[in-house]
Amino acid sequence: MKIYRLHRTQELPVSVNDAWEYFSEPANLPLITPPWLDFRITSDVPEKMYPGMMIEYTVTPLLNIPVKWVSEITYVSEPRYFVDEQRFGPYRLWHHEHHFREIIGGVLVEDLVHYALPLDPLSRPVNEFFVKKQLKEIFDFRKSFLEKEFCSIA
Repeated sequence: MKIYRLHRTQELPVSVNDAWEYFSEPANLPLITPPWLDFRITSDVPEKMYPGMMIEYTVTPLLNIPVKWVSEITYVSEPRYFVDEQRFGPYRLWHHEHHFREIIGGVLVEDLVHYALPLDPLSRPVNEFFVKKQLKEIFDFRKSFLEKEFCSIA
């Protein structure tokens, strides 16, 4: 199984605690996801996440076909990091670490995603020509949204 890695960082002019409050609230997830994915939370979720919490949602990554995705919040160390892992969905493996580190002038937000596709090695060209590009677009949207959301209040 080929495991791919995506690493992104972003500096925001807010405290670690403010960043944590924003990112740990499941209701904010649709805001930082591009509209073209039609991301919809389909399960009840609390205001704050906790280890073991399951989140069900749908996304439409391809040809307007909705895909069910279930994530579990597996690790939480407030306000430093949390991990979500796919339990059911389009990936064979999805492990997403969210890290928050205080820096001069704000916080460094770091995302580290390890993922694998089904049907490896047949899916390797799919990653190269589609999945990798789509993930870049998703995280680029998120970065742009967060800059507008947080940098305008600084």
